[in-house]
Amino acid sequence: MKAERRAAFIQFPVPDKAEVRRSRVELLQKLAGLGLGAVTPLAFAPLHLLPLLFIGFGGLFLLLERTRSIGGAFLLGWLFGLGSFATGLGWITEAFAVDAERFGPFALPALAALSAGLALFPALSLAAARLVAGRRGGARLLIAYAVCWAAGEWLRGAVLTGFPWNLAGHAWGFADAPLQLAAFVGVHGLGLVTIILAALPALGLSLRRAWPFGVAATLLALVWATGAARLAVPPPPDVPDVRLRLVQPNVAQSLKWEPSERRRILSDLLTLSQAPGSSGEGPTHLLWPETAVPYLVAEEPAVRAAIAAVVPREGALVTGSVRRGLDSAEGPSMRNSALVLDDTAQILSVYDKVRLVPFGEYMPFRAWLSGIPKLTEGTVDFSPGTDLSPLPIPGLPAAVTLICYEVIFPGRGSGAAREAGWILTLTNDAWFGRSWGPHQHALAARMRAVEFGLPMVRVANGGISFVTDAYGRERQRLALGVRGVLDTALPAALPGETLYARLGDQPFLIAVLASLAGMAATRRERAA
Repeated sequence: MKAERRAAFIQFPVPDKAEVRRSRVELLQKLAGLGLGAVTPLAFAPLHLLPLLFIGFGGLFLLLERTRSIGGAFLLGWLFGLGSFATGLGWITEAFAVDAERFGPFALPALAALSAGLALFPALSLAAARLVAGRRGGARLLIAYAVCWAAGEWLRGAVLTGFPWNLAGHAWGFADAPLQLAAFVGVHGLGLVTIILAALPALGLSLRRAWPFGVAATLLALVWATGAARLAVPPPPDVPDVRLRLVQPNVAQSLKWEPSERRRILSDLLTLSQAPGSSGEGPTHLLWPETAVPYLVAEEPAVRAAIAAVVPREGALVTGSVRRGLDSAEGPSMRNSALVLDDTAQILSVYDKVRLVPFGEYMPFRAWLSGIPKLTEGTVDFSPGTDLSPLPIPGLPAAVTLICYEVIFPGRGSGAAREAGWILTLTNDAWFGRSWGPHQHALAARMRAVEFGLPMVRVANGGISFVTDAYGRERQRLALGVRGVLDTALPAALPGETLYARLGDQPFLIAVLASLAGMAATRRERAA
């Protein structure tokens, strides 16, 4: 009797086989979402393995189709985003290695925290898609998936400080033709089309029908043909009597602000600026990168005099420089600026960077994070500028000026673009070594040229420096990690505004809201 009682006491319930199978399937789906996210960034710069775009976003659609709850969709999107950002943003750890003794231990925790935070946007996108599509799959879910994903990317570029990096539309950066759609609907509209294209083959597999494959092929052909037709017309001529020299000194970030290196860096910039040109003609204008000169140029007459000695007569030099502001009632005010100097050492005009890098140029939530130093040199936060007007430069059309981080934001400088003839971006990607970061950053700059129909001139400390025409087609470049100069003409702007320059993201946002409203309305009708 005692033995029977003991046996009954130690007996465990036998798990239901169907429940065990369901748990295993759910675990595999979660791991698949994480894995698909991790491989999808390989479809972006610099690798551009385009088939992985269809595998990543198509596979995510199939997983979403099998996820019936809003909470499950949220978790799926978060896991996909976690994998995607951890892979695609791995280059940020290079910045922590510049001063490894102080910041090295924070590299991986910072990447993990950033990836986990940004993954909330894909999580919300998939949860919203499941909400508006109901429990249904098929074409209705595909439309909800694409629209909500594109809306989530737009929000990612707008919420808090915004971080619109590796947007879906950037996957086409390996070719000029498909990028041209951004001139009409911006990179977010291009991204919406991209997600539809990537998910259509997956829909065909799910339905076991051929028509989604045909629709995908037709849509891809239309996008490509539209871009090819736009590129088939003769480009605008170059701006007459202008010869630009882009100076890429390739200074290691670890040496940039070393007091013992200051004179050498300035001397090298001056030497490169005076080097004989390949065409035999000297430049009319010199362009130096972001914070090129490790001095407060505006406060150093001797430095300005040395620079003035290499400025072409009746021309100008544009350089990035740290500048002390005098308008802060709370203490020192430092600006990340672009200065225009003439051959008499006068500073003719200034642009102060408006959109600053959080944790790099300033500490957000300073009251709560006072013990954490920012990554860049010095203890004082930079202050943002306020004037977005085009930068006047003698002998050149006025320029939409974007310093480093600013160029990743779609529509950035749209008001100034109406009065400008080109886009000038000064940057210092030496923070990120030879990682993927500089390639992805350079592609974002090309997108601004397409959106606005303006040529883009990008001057980088360590690369990639380049010149594009008003269609975003590269004419010349200096590769990553190269010290040298690039002598080039300045391509002219397109004769009229692009549709995107006129309307910005309004058509995209109207299409998103109309789609969501339409799906929500039809869902209520079915429920009734």
